[in-house]
Amino acid sequence: MTSTLDLAQLVNVVGDAIVVCDGSGAITLWNPAATRMFGFTEADALGQSLDLIIPERQRQRHWDGYHKTMETGETRYGNDVLRVPALHKDGHSLSIAFTVAMLHTPEKKVSAIVAIIRDESARFAEDRLLRKRLAELEAKAG
Repeated sequence: MTSTLDLAQLVNVVGDAIVVCDGSGAITLWNPAATRMFGFTEADALGQSLDLIIPERQRQRHWDGYHKTMETGETRYGNDVLRVPALHKDGHSLSIAFTVAMLHTPEKKVSAIVAIIRDESARFAEDRLLRKRLAELEAKAG
C-alpha cells in the first residue's frame, strides 16, 4: 500500500523551524515554527534577507559562506549541527542549532539552501550555569 505524504502539512506541523532561501539569500519558505521561534510572521519574512535573524556581528561571515556555497555547490558543514546566536523580532538573542542542506535544479545547480533550526537558548543557559557552578566548586576544592 502506498501512502501519499503531504509535504506542505509536514512543513507546517513540524516543531523545528524550516527556512529556505534562494541564491541571493532571500527567504522563500518560513514555516509556523519559524514564526514561533523568531517572532516574524511568514508575511514579515518572505522575500526578506536572512539579516532579519542574523546578529550584525555574524553577518559578514555568514554571507561569505553563503555565497561561496551557492557558487561551488558545496558546504563544509555537511550534516554537522551548527550552533550560533540569532535574533528575535523583539531584539532579544537566541541560541540556535541547525543543519543546512542544498536544493538543486534538474541540472544539478544549487537553487536554494534549507535550514532546519531548533531554539537551544534554554539548554545553552543551563549549560553556562552548570559550567559556572562547576568552576566555583573546583575553586573551593582547589
